[in-house]
Amino acid sequence: MARNASSFITLLRQNSARVRHNPNTHIRNLTGETKEGDFGWKKSHINLNEPLPNEDQNFTEIAKEICKITRTRPRWEQTLLSEYPSFNFSDPQFFLTFLKQQNNVLLSLRFFNWLCSSCRFSPVQSICNELFDALVDAKACKVAKSFLDCKDFNPEPASLESYCRCLCEVGLVEEALDVFNKLKIVGFCPSIKTWNAALVGCVKIRRTDLVWIFYGEMIESGVVANVDVETVGHLIKAFCDDNKVLKGYELLQQILEAGLPPEKESFNRLITGFCKERQYARVSELLHMMIAKNQWPDIFTYQEVISGLMKKRKTLESFRIFNDLKNRGYFPDRVMYTTMIHGLCKMRCLGGARKLWFEMIQKGILPNEYTYNSLIYGYCKIGSFDEARKLYKDMRDRGYRESTISYNTMISGLCLHGRTDEALNLLEEMSQKGAIRDVITYNSLIRGLCKEGKLVESKNLLNGLLAQGLQPSNPSFTPIIVKLYEVGDIQEAKKLWNDMRDRGLEPLDRTRDHIIVALCEQGYVVEGMEWLIEMLKNKLEPQKQTFEKLIQCLTQIDRCKRLSLENSVCTR
Repeated sequence: MARNASSFITLLRQNSARVRHNPNTHIRNLTGETKEGDFGWKKSHINLNEPLPNEDQNFTEIAKEICKITRTRPRWEQTLLSEYPSFNFSDPQFFLTFLKQQNNVLLSLRFFNWLCSSCRFSPVQSICNELFDALVDAKACKVAKSFLDCKDFNPEPASLESYCRCLCEVGLVEEALDVFNKLKIVGFCPSIKTWNAALVGCVKIRRTDLVWIFYGEMIESGVVANVDVETVGHLIKAFCDDNKVLKGYELLQQILEAGLPPEKESFNRLITGFCKERQYARVSELLHMMIAKNQWPDIFTYQEVISGLMKKRKTLESFRIFNDLKNRGYFPDRVMYTTMIHGLCKMRCLGGARKLWFEMIQKGILPNEYTYNSLIYGYCKIGSFDEARKLYKDMRDRGYRESTISYNTMISGLCLHGRTDEALNLLEEMSQKGAIRDVITYNSLIRGLCKEGKLVESKNLLNGLLAQGLQPSNPSFTPIIVKLYEVGDIQEAKKLWNDMRDRGLEPLDRTRDHIIVALCEQGYVVEGMEWLIEMLKNKLEPQKQTFEKLIQCLTQIDRCKRLSLENSVCTR
C-alpha cells in the first residue's frame, strides 16, 4: 500500500510528543501469576528469577557437567540417563539453569528436544519463551521459526518484537510482516526501532513493495511522533530503488521544511539517483543544499558525482571537480584516481592520465589491476602498443596475474587498430595461462575480424563461443550480420538474424540502419525499403543517413528509368 510522501509530513506535524502507548505493550511477568487464557497460554508455575531453594547449587554443578558432555561427546543422548540415573531431568528449573550455562543455543535446543522425547519433559510457556529468546538473540531466525511452529506456543509480545527485528536483519521480511500482523491482533504496537528494522530489511533485498506495505501499517498503528530521520532515509532509498528519485527529492524538501535534518546517506542516494538520470542540475542543487545544512559532502558523495559525469562523457567537468576537491583538502582514494584515469584515457588524454598515475604513486596510493588496465586501455586506444606491453609487464612483475580483464583490454585495443592476428595469438595464450575467455573476449575479436572482412574466422569464433556454453550477446551476432549484408550474402544474413532473435536477443536500432545502408549499396533497394517500413511499424527511429542513402538510391533508379525511356523513344 503506497503512501503519498506528503502524508508522512502531515503525520509528523500532528504530535511532537511520545508515541501513544498501548496498554498491552508492557512486558508480562513470567511468574506463577500468569493466568490461563492470556493470549491462549498454558498455566505456568515457574519464576525465572528465583531458583528453587537448596537445589540451585546442585543444579548449577550438574548443568555445568552436562553442558560439557553435550559439547564434547557426539552421541550423548544414548548414555546420559544411565550416567545420572537418580537425577530428575524433567524439572523445568534445571533446564533454565542448563540454558544459562550453555553457550551454544543450538545445543540447548538439542538438549530440549531430548528432554521432551526421553524424559517426559512438558515445557511450560515460560520455558519455551526463554529458549525462543535465546534463539532470537543468537540470530538463529530460521531455527526460531521452526521452534515456534512445532511447539505451538505464543511468545511474549516483546519477544515477538525482537523476533521481527531478527527476521528483518536476515532479509526474511515477508515472515516479519506475518509477525507484525500477530502483534497487531493482540494490540501491541512495535517501537520505531522495529519499524525501521523492517524498512531497512525491505530496502536491502530490494522489496520496495513491502516498504510501502510496512509504511502503511506504520501509519495505521499510530506511530507518528517518533518517526525519525532514519525512517525518512529508508523511504528515500525506496523511492530511488523504484526509480522515483523526484518523489524522494520532494520528501527530502518536506522534511527540511519541517525542521528535520536528514542523514547524509539520504543526500547521497538522491545524488546517485539523479546522476543515473543525468539530471545534473538537481545534483548541483543537492550539493549546495547539503552545504547549507552543514552536511558537508564527503569523498563518497563526490565519487558518485564524478562517476555520473564520466558516464555522461563529461570528463572535463568531472576533472574540474576532481581538482577542486584536492584544492579543498580532500584526499581522493584509489577508486577515484582510477575513475579519472579511465575517463581521460577514453578521451585519449594520455598526458593527463599519466600525470594522475604518477601523482597517486607519489601520494603512496599504489595502482591496482583496474588502474593498470585503465592506462593500458588508453595506450591501446591510441595505438601505443609498446607502451601498453611495458605497462602490462610491470603489472605482472608487481604480482598481478594475467586475467580476463587484462587480456580483454589488450585484445580490444589490437582489434581496434586492425592487428587481429596478434589478438588471436593472445586468445590462444589465454587458454595456456588459465585465463577464462568470456563473451567480451569473443565479441572484441568478432568485431575486429568483421572490420577486416574476415567473415569465415568471425563465424568460427561465434561457433566457438556457443560451443563453450557461453551466453552470446547482441554484439556477438550483429557485426557478422551487417558484414554478410555488405557482401551480398542475404540468405546467410537472414538465417543468422533469425537465430539471434530466437535466442531472445533484440538488435539495436542502429543495426537495422547498417543493414539498410548495406542493402542499398548492394543494389537491394526494395529490401532496404522493406526494412525501413518494418522499423517505422515498430516505432523505431531510423538515422538521418539511412533516409539519405535510400533517397539517393531511389533517385538513381528513377534517373536510370528516365534515361532508359528516353533512349527507347529516340530509338523508335
